[in-house]
Amino acid sequence: MNATSLSRVVVTGATGNVGTSLIRALAREPRVGSVLGVARRRPDLELPGVEWAEADVSREGDEPLLARLVADADAVVHLAWRFHPTRDPVVTWQANVLGSVRVFEAVAAARVPVLVHASSVGAYSPGPSGGAPVSEEWPTHGWPGAAYTREKAYLERVLDTFERDHPQVRVVRMRPAFLFKEESASEQRRIFAGRLFPGPLMRPELLPLLPEFSGLRFQVMHTEDAADAYRRALLRDVRGPFNLAADPVVDAELLGRVFDARPVKVPAGAVRGALSAAYRLRLAPASPGLFDAVRRIPVMSTERARRELEWEPSATSVEALEAFLRGVRAGAGDSTAPLGGRRVG
Repeated sequence: MNATSLSRVVVTGATGNVGTSLIRALAREPRVGSVLGVARRRPDLELPGVEWAEADVSREGDEPLLARLVADADAVVHLAWRFHPTRDPVVTWQANVLGSVRVFEAVAAARVPVLVHASSVGAYSPGPSGGAPVSEEWPTHGWPGAAYTREKAYLERVLDTFERDHPQVRVVRMRPAFLFKEESASEQRRIFAGRLFPGPLMRPELLPLLPEFSGLRFQVMHTEDAADAYRRALLRDVRGPFNLAADPVVDAELLGRVFDARPVKVPAGAVRGALSAAYRLRLAPASPGLFDAVRRIPVMSTERARRELEWEPSATSVEALEAFLRGVRAGAGDSTAPLGGRRVG
């Protein structure tokens, strides 16, 4: 694929897990002239060639501001996403689905040549029996029981229509596995385990046993490697979806080695019941529907990204998990509001 250069790239959700890594990667990239990071709250983060703008894509009435922000862009990378409140899916729908539609409409109105959208492994329908890796052609209908997967799948349909109506826009859909880095660990602890979960509990000596249940098989990767794939997709004449993940696939045996714990088989229903009870009692923020979705997501083949983007993860899945665990224990963070660190316990 022919490489190109871009005078100006606009990144929404630029202060989050992927956004901070991508902004830094683009600041180092000589083929990118300037970067505009868009976020709800301006960060205390200065990088060469990077400007910041405050905007909330989910807020009705901010459409004129979005139009101005993308007016002179050569490419827009849409990363903005809201995980909470999981107990109010109307709020996340307004932010994630309607907010994304506003960004897509601004891109079309400004005739921006390139749109790169952050989809997810969560957009995929349940994987095939037997667990064979799926290509980008696998159906993207998500899992209906979780807001995250519903919203990611719905936006795939929105982009189908967008591509039909705006064939002049080069649209790329990135579908990464679970993304971890040390600097995002505190945010992810808050999202999935709650603000009060003590990070020091995530130590091998405190977790001698690890529950093993059917469906415990998923992929992860380091966020820096995902940012590198985004950078490559921006600078190459490619279109369509790309699966992103690192090896090896994570299962109970691998988690046992990471935690130095012994996997113990338990019924998936028992684990779900415990998570459901914790959710009802407001002891955990992640809904049991998300647990159902994770058990059904497919393993992805990353052959297309390796071939067309010439992309190769620099970190293994084990190294990505270890970075996350270090960050959780230390209360690690970054100099942005979403990734602010705080040690609990």
